[in-house]
Amino acid sequence: MHHRYLLIYRFLLVNMVAAAGLAMAWVHGWIDRVLVSDSSRISVLIFAVFLVGLTLCAWRIIQISEGLNDLKRAEPARNGRVAAYLATLTRVPEARRPVVAEGLKAKLYARASNVRYIADSLVLLGLIGTVVGFIVALSGVDQDRVADVSAVGPMVAQLLDGMAIALWTTLVGSILHIWLRLNYQILAGGTVTLVADLVARGEGDVV
Repeated sequence: MHHRYLLIYRFLLVNMVAAAGLAMAWVHGWIDRVLVSDSSRISVLIFAVFLVGLTLCAWRIIQISEGLNDLKRAEPARNGRVAAYLATLTRVPEARRPVVAEGLKAKLYARASNVRYIADSLVLLGLIGTVVGFIVALSGVDQDRVADVSAVGPMVAQLLDGMAIALWTTLVGSILHIWLRLNYQILAGGTVTLVADLVARGEGDVV
């Protein structure tokens, strides 16, 4: 029975390893360093968007896993998604089934692609943080006061603050992007399997 939940197990394994890495970063004080150094709080926004994407991915993976398990039964649950998909495929004439099957494929792939879009947005948010960081860094530089010794300290401090924002947001966005993309690959693989099995079952083949 365990193989029925292989998709969920893969999801749990990836996120347990990633969570262990996050815990290690917390123990070493790297998370606190990010929170202190990123005065723009863009890193917090990136993490919040990541959590939304991870939650959506988990929900989709559970749905796909339930669909795959339902397809293994001789009679899928009447109120389930699989039964609805199969009914849509079987009620149309045979000549139109390829068109309907393509429509079902597009629908399922579109649901999975939402997670990919969120993952890609993490990189974009990181790049936005980079730009914001450089703006913060350069906004404190006053060419007319460079020769003023008392003004150099505050300018250097703001320069370092801006560079910290730029580097930390880029790093956070990139790491969380990889994390969410790994989960998306699990979801995409399960979606491909579900679509193939649905089409085969709809055409009367043995799944």
